[in-house]
Formats: sequence, structure tokens, C-alpha cells
Amino acid sequence: YFINYFCIMIEIFNKKDQAYGEFNNGEIIENKPIGFPTDNGPLLPYSNIFYWAYAEAKEDSTIGIHPHKGFEIITFVLEGSIKHYDTLINKWIELNKGDVQIIKAGSGISHSEFLKKNSSIFQIWLDPNVYKSVYKSPEYKDYKSIFFKSTNKKKIFIGEDSSIKIDTENIEIFELKLDEDVKLDLNTKKYYSIYVLAGDLLINNKEITCHDFIKISNIEKISIKIVSESKLFILSSPLNVSYETYK
Repeated sequence: YFINYFCIMIEIFNKKDQAYGEFNNGEIIENKPIGFPTDNGPLLPYSNIFYWAYAEAKEDSTIGIHPHKGFEIITFVLEGSIKHYDTLINKWIELNKGDVQIIKAGSGISHSEFLKKNSSIFQIWLDPNVYKSVYKSPEYKDYKSIFFKSTNKKKIFIGEDSSIKIDTENIEIFELKLDEDVKLDLNTKKYYSIYVLAGDLLINNKEITCHDFIKISNIEKISIKIVSESKLFILSSPLNVSYETYK
């Protein structure tokens, strides 16, 4: 569903309409708001966001070692716990609910992931200008949940008020918990990509529910009405990127 009045756009992608993926015969399943072109999903990469998946483990399961290059890959542990191994740190590291890891793949890194049963994660690939980043050495860093502070129901992961620094330009990522109606001011020079982690709500009077994904651009303000207590994961990115993206 989308609304487009004079280039003001709100696009809504229900979970069932997002791209689908799985690992290990369905032990890990994914819905992908922004999938790979081969996933045949409704939404292709835009701005400097290349990929976005929500993954949940139905059983303990390991994704075997595989390579990455160029992209900044950020994993958010939403529920449960995971373990990470890569060829840079050369050991397994456990991450739990609320933890975040950042892989700057640079000239190349290979990694493996273990998801414990009933765990869920976001994995988001950002494009920091891969035509330059492929010449940089890879980096890995993780951040425990206590690193992130909440103020006025807003938890900032990446942005001006965060000490986490990434190479991808003009990115802000935060979580918003809402139990009452609000109006949010937006920057018309940015996309706002919103994943609903919990609750039911209305955005500009359009019904939204858990696992819906909303892409917003060219609008100064949105009105949010809460039907049930909600949790929104929001990523803002530039409408116009200053470099040629991989897409």
C-alpha cells in the first residue's frame, strides 16, 4: 500500500508481502523488507541501505562460514542470544538481547553465525561507498546492551548523540517505544525506514501492525495513533547520497 501526493510518499509493506528466506531447511527463517534482487521482493535497495532482514531461529542453528566485502553489516540482537565467529577475531563471541555488532567488511572478511532457538535479529547492510571501502582493512566491534541509553522512550544506536561511528554517511538508527499518540517531525531530505517490532498503530490514519515495514519520504510530519503499546525500529538515511551506491 502506498500514498503519493505530490511526491509525498508513505509505502507500507506487510510481512507476508516482504521477501522470504531460510537457512538449514527452515531452522532459521527470514522476512526481508529490503532483499537481494534475486529475492524478488517488492522493495529493492535505496538510499545507502542495501539489505535488511529480520531472522528468527526455530531451532538452534548455525549459518556456515561465508564471505563479505565492502559493506558495513550491522546485527541487532532483538531476542535471545547468538554467537559470532569471523576470520579477523578468530574466535566465537556471544551476544545477547540488546547487543549490537558492526562488521566493516572492507577488503574482505568471512564469518559464521549461531542463533539459539527462539532468538531473533536484524541484519542490515549499509553501503559506505563500497568502491572505496573494498580497499580498507576489515574491522569488527560489538557493543553490549548497557552501552545504549534510553531517553524519553527513545534509544539511540547510531547518530549524532551516539559514540558509535560508522563510515556510511548520514545514518541515524533508533528505537522508539510508544504508549500514547504522538506527532513526529521529519527531515524532508531523508528517508525514514520503520520496522514495527511490537504493537498496532495508525500512521497518518493508515493501519500498521507488528512486522510491517514503512518507507517514508518527502514529508515534514507524521501523526501516530497508538492502538496498543508499540515499539518502532527507525533508520533514517539520505534522500540523495553523495556517492554512487553499489545498486
